[in-house]
Amino acid sequence: MEVLKVNQKNFKKIINKAIKSVKRGEVIVFPTDTVYGLIADATNKKAVKKLFKIKKRAISKAVPIFVKDIKMAKKFANISKKQEEFLKKVWPGKVTAIFRKKGKIKLFGTAPDTIALRIPKYKLIQDLFKKLNCPLTGTSANISGRPASARIEEVVSQFKNQPPTTFGGGGLPDLVLDSGNLKKALPSTIVDLTKRKPKILRKGAFKI
Repeated sequence: MEVLKVNQKNFKKIINKAIKSVKRGEVIVFPTDTVYGLIADATNKKAVKKLFKIKKRAISKAVPIFVKDIKMAKKFANISKKQEEFLKKVWPGKVTAIFRKKGKIKLFGTAPDTIALRIPKYKLIQDLFKKLNCPLTGTSANISGRPASARIEEVVSQFKNQPPTTFGGGGLPDLVLDSGNLKKALPSTIVDLTKRKPKILRKGAFKI
């Protein structure tokens, strides 16, 4: 598990390293606008499988997906004009929206019929998406059942003493991007848009 400190001087270098890591099918601890997350290429079955093993998450429990923009979101979800108007008000930001999934799409770690999407408002991720045109997993960087965290030491300590797995060479993330302790924040607010009336499933960092 390689840990890299992020600063203004090495910002571009970090982005390029993260791009190569994602393309290799690796799992990265990544800072976001809420808490630290675990990102991987959501179209790469092996990468997503590895993420689930690292996180010790039941494969039946879907993970949210980060997307570049609403145009990318529309590739994977059925989004009405009314829903798009709502998204333009809350994205990029701390809202995860659940939609009906489009047809047969090649994304892994998602539910059979629905998909949870978000566009984080965080420069490091936005710059990553400028050069990496694929959806990314958007789950928090913690062992399942343990709390998500904005404190880098808490995040790293959850993983570093985990026993190895039989997949991908170990139970650790491949890369950790250390941006220090993030501003204290709740996880994203989750809103279900699959019904006629939107329903808040989790109250979080964004008040709706």
